[in-house]
Amino acid sequence: MSSDQQQPRGPVDSSRIPRFAGPATFARLPRLDEVGRADVAVVGVPFDSGVSYRPGARFGSNAVREASRLLRPYNPAQDASPFALAQVADAGDIAANPFDIHEAVETVERAAGELLDTGARLMTLGGDHTIALPLLRAVARKHGPVALLHFDAHLDTWDTYFGAEYTHGTPFRRAVEEGILDTSALSHVGTRGPLYGKKDLTDDAKMGFGIVTSADVMRRGVDEVADQLRQRIGDRPLYVSIDIDCLDPAHAPGTGTPEAGGMTSRELLEILRGLASCNLVSADVVEVAPAYDHAEITSVAASHTAYELTTIMSRQIAADRESRA
Repeated sequence: MSSDQQQPRGPVDSSRIPRFAGPATFARLPRLDEVGRADVAVVGVPFDSGVSYRPGARFGSNAVREASRLLRPYNPAQDASPFALAQVADAGDIAANPFDIHEAVETVERAAGELLDTGARLMTLGGDHTIALPLLRAVARKHGPVALLHFDAHLDTWDTYFGAEYTHGTPFRRAVEEGILDTSALSHVGTRGPLYGKKDLTDDAKMGFGIVTSADVMRRGVDEVADQLRQRIGDRPLYVSIDIDCLDPAHAPGTGTPEAGGMTSRELLEILRGLASCNLVSADVVEVAPAYDHAEITSVAASHTAYELTTIMSRQIAADRESRA
């Protein structure tokens, strides 16, 4: 870090203030208004008007913040102290209209764009998966069409639900239609469970998506899967979108549309760690519905997932800064 670069302000010192005390910002980091700028802005989107089954993801971002109190500043799996490498700050919530999906989508897109314009990368805590579309619009406006790595039990490339184009099951079809994704580098990971018909898979393949099912992860192992994903992504700007239901209900019961036979939290974290060399420009973790959780199982898994993604971004920011010095 150059001498003119301000030292990042990190989390509250847990040896002085107990983890259970004080406001629940992500990982007990400072608020954005306390530091004035951020290399990585952690932002919540408490919105779940796009769900098709169990509601409650509007409470997910704050549940993840509460569970993140136990995160510590050094990440041994990536041999990095992410909050010392870059300024990570909690940017609060984007307040989206819960009664008007079209207005909510526009609000999220505008607010995300404003944060990106400051030079920050986004680590977004949902909210339901509807929000991925406006987030991708904002990221693509800055980087052009991006590679997408989508962890989910479901494809989320359906056309409509009850005639509605904007739901948590349609964001990636809309994103392909709008030309904001690099269709040579699209992947689903963790998919499983029944579909409406084989055409779902045919349509998905026509859009350019490759699929790594949860069974593939189990049979082939995380290292092989991560290697395949790295090769597919290459050096393209990458957006990672993680529906927590990519995990088995044993690891993430607190979600709106659970499916049996999913990945373990260990498998998810290891695959993400295997992507550390990719150009991760922003990410989201969505669909945590704490009303169906117990013992914070889901929100703990989600907080660690966001931590790994934040670490990857912080490492890259520090490396880019060093290369320019």
